[in-house]
Amino acid sequence: MSRNGLLAALVASMILSAASATAQEQPAGTAPAVEAPAAAAPVAPVSPAAAAPATMAPAQQQPAGAPNATAGSSAAMELTLPHDLSPWGMFMAADIVVKGVMIGLAFASLVTWTIWLAKSLEILAGKLRISRAVRAIGDAATLKQASRALDRSGGPGALLVRAAEEETALSAGALDHVSGDGLKERVTSRLSRIEAAASRRMSRGTGVLATIGSTAPFVGLFGTVWGIMNAFIGISQAQTTNLALVAPGIAEALLATAMGLVTAIPAVVIYNVFARSIAGYRQILADASAGVERLVSRDLDFRTVAPAPAMAAE
Repeated sequence: MSRNGLLAALVASMILSAASATAQEQPAGTAPAVEAPAAAAPVAPVSPAAAAPATMAPAQQQPAGAPNATAGSSAAMELTLPHDLSPWGMFMAADIVVKGVMIGLAFASLVTWTIWLAKSLEILAGKLRISRAVRAIGDAATLKQASRALDRSGGPGALLVRAAEEETALSAGALDHVSGDGLKERVTSRLSRIEAAASRRMSRGTGVLATIGSTAPFVGLFGTVWGIMNAFIGISQAQTTNLALVAPGIAEALLATAMGLVTAIPAVVIYNVFARSIAGYRQILADASAGVERLVSRDLDFRTVAPAPAMAAE
């Protein structure tokens, strides 16, 4: 009896060990089919304990997977959240270097339009003043008549007439002994200096426009390169190429290029317009200078004429 009982217990133990190993490899639904051969009373309490880990393993794995799915969905939602891509929103979200580039370009644009307004008014007023001076000089028969016509007016035209009068007065003592060629040369020299000064004064500020027009695109390009570099750094840190992560940085960088073009194009156009306007102003100024030279030459010729014709000319 003892040998048979011992042999039966050994066989039952081997069957239960095999059933336990199979239950760990198979799903929980197959475990009851393996437990059926366990008929011996001594080993009956062991089978529930052996089968318990196999039935609890799937139950413990299911809650562990749920938080991972929730975290993945929340991360995806964070990557796809809408970003403010308005110009102001992109400026506020940009890097400090890109912000500095944008502020500099905005200031350059403000300078451009300020120069445009101030210089347009200056050129318009200068052309009107010198045109009136040219008409007064052309209507005058002598230098004194032109001086009286421009006595109360300012501008380069009045300066030309006054400079010719001063040089004529300084050379009056020598005109009875020498020809008037020296006086003409001195008057021409003084008039040319007045023309050059007036042209420089009218051209003041246009060099700033040329500088802004030539450098603003490259300044904006620098901001773009810096912003795109930061965008790629963000991609490498986040280990993702999601468009929601890349698009804002690239848009902020391209905004710097857009601002550079918006600053440079008006500056170049306004500079070219001013260059043509100033060239026209110089031409009118040259006409006034030529008219003064004619008056001086006429006065020199009338010095040798009898007083009556000279008074009639005046």
